[in-house]
Amino acid sequence: MRISTKGRYALRLMTDLAVNDNGGYTPLKAIAARQEISEKYLEQIIIILNRAGFVKSVRGANGGYKLAFEPSHYTVGMILRLTEGSLAPVACLDDQVNECDRSKTCPTLYVWQELNQAIDNVVDNITIEDIVNKSRNLMTDNYSI
Repeated sequence: MRISTKGRYALRLMTDLAVNDNGGYTPLKAIAARQEISEKYLEQIIIILNRAGFVKSVRGANGGYKLAFEPSHYTVGMILRLTEGSLAPVACLDDQVNECDRSKTCPTLYVWQELNQAIDNVVDNITIEDIVNKSRNLMTDNYSI
């Protein structure tokens, strides 16, 4: 499984909004500069996040974006599934019901199910708040050397 730049950048964008939350709205241009990501590419990603209700937006001079909910509300899995689709390691696990003709006799199916469960366990149990806290700890640790 590979996460595309869209998924990785969406996660960075959401984390940036959480880290830099001052109660107001953050211009996309500021996020693009801090994250060193093309503003045009972030525009495509923010549209997806906005339509899903993950962020709020305001137009105008003081406009920009902010999280619609607290950082603890968003899991990595929510953001990646929104931008990437299924995170299943094999196509037969994409849907709730495995429709593969070989599912009843596949000797490797349990491997893919275990891997899928491990992926879900990680991405569904890490929040944007966790990432923000880890980031702050890393910065503190690096400055105390």
